[in-house]
Amino acid sequence: MPSEKQIETQLPRMYDIHDAQFRRSMGVLLGPPIIEGNKVETLLNGDQIFPAMLAAIRGARKTITFETYIYWSETIGEEFSNALAERARAGVKVHVMLDFIGSMKMKEDAMQKMRDAGVQLQRYHKPAWWKLARLNNRTHRKLLIVDGSVGFTGGVGIADQWRGNAQDENHWRDTHFRVEGPVVGQMQAVFTDNWIKATGVVLDGDDYFPALKAAGDMPAQMFSSSPTGGSESMHLMYLMAITAARKSINMSASYFVPDDLTLRALAAAAKRGVKVRIITPGKEIDSDIVRLASRERWGDMLKAGVEIAEYQPTMYHVKALIVDSLMVSVGSTNFDNRSFSINDEANLNVLDADFARAQDAVFDQDWQRARRMTYAAWQNRSWTEKLSGEVASLLGSQL
Repeated sequence: MPSEKQIETQLPRMYDIHDAQFRRSMGVLLGPPIIEGNKVETLLNGDQIFPAMLAAIRGARKTITFETYIYWSETIGEEFSNALAERARAGVKVHVMLDFIGSMKMKEDAMQKMRDAGVQLQRYHKPAWWKLARLNNRTHRKLLIVDGSVGFTGGVGIADQWRGNAQDENHWRDTHFRVEGPVVGQMQAVFTDNWIKATGVVLDGDDYFPALKAAGDMPAQMFSSSPTGGSESMHLMYLMAITAARKSINMSASYFVPDDLTLRALAAAAKRGVKVRIITPGKEIDSDIVRLASRERWGDMLKAGVEIAEYQPTMYHVKALIVDSLMVSVGSTNFDNRSFSINDEANLNVLDADFARAQDAVFDQDWQRARRMTYAAWQNRSWTEKLSGEVASLLGSQL
């Protein structure tokens, strides 16, 4: 059960994305300040993502902090394990936080190999008989920070289906981001938060938090949420951005099971003239029950004018929100109750028109490979799908 009171009322629309008040509210009401001077590089699919992450790890001189949900004993998992172990043997302080559920397919000998090399490896919420309930609270964050100065975040997990370039159903479509600048310090702070919870050890000092100079001109903040503090913050951040939209909302949602409040916010945006487009996975998805529960909830949005399309070539694992070609939120958060209330999540928020337009272009490319659902087609679903969707929706609070 969520540990905090849930947001229950529709937010009033008091400003739009371009107003200075939106930026103030994002940085004061919700979380850490939005800071200037950052550079964010877009990495598409495993062919770009994994080489960039591995190059950063292999170039580490002082520290590596790495937190992720999926980490499996496959070929890419072995590459990461070897790189992390090599740096630990070289004297780099390497800290790895793996979610217990997400890393269940990782072999114990692979983890022991890293520990023997000097990697400090923790499994988040490893089960104990007196704390079994906490297994449902997972760290879904995806963070890699090297020498406190280069960070990575996005949707990718460490498993072989993320390899390649989304060329077929065995190679997933995803996006990750390489970050430089002062906001990397906020990324490191998010990692340190869970490291302290799991170990009681505080990671501090110049090796982890060096003085960071401007690396670009993008304003950004690293936003996080957790049931142990601020579980509704991520939900509120999304609702604020949707409510502030004036022209466009482009949403990439790998797991899209919105609550009633979000449904109303998206429908209201479409009714006031905002062009709302959402891409979700199609038949190539790793959770059929999520797809059924998702499609069951599309009716009011489609009727209001929201455009929804299902990605066709392969599993669509991208998680991004782009509003008015200015505000971009990317990271680990799915558009569902599990991300908004149950899991630990982290998103990078960037307020930069050039970066947002580049993400819009990536979204448009994905939209061309997606099949749009109309309201008429949604109404004409088979009775078996409708019944299955109603049953799946009963599990909505855990999806």
